[in-house]
Amino acid sequence: MNAAVGDRLVVNSRHLDEPTRAGAIVEVHGPNGAPPYVVRWDGSTDTCVVVPGPDAHVEHPADSAAG
Repeated sequence: MNAAVGDRLVVNSRHLDEPTRAGAIVEVHGPNGAPPYVVRWDGSTDTCVVVPGPDAHVEHPADSAAG
């Protein structure tokens, strides 16, 4: 998983009744875009450090512009 500042981290729900979480990546602390990331979740002004699991993916701004 590789990301850059400005990309979005999306974490899919593991349970049927839980929503998907998404937020802006505001810092990248791993080498070459690797985790951990500092993320500002949608609807929040706080940030947290995230080491994404297999249920997460990164959306790059170019991905959404192409569609």
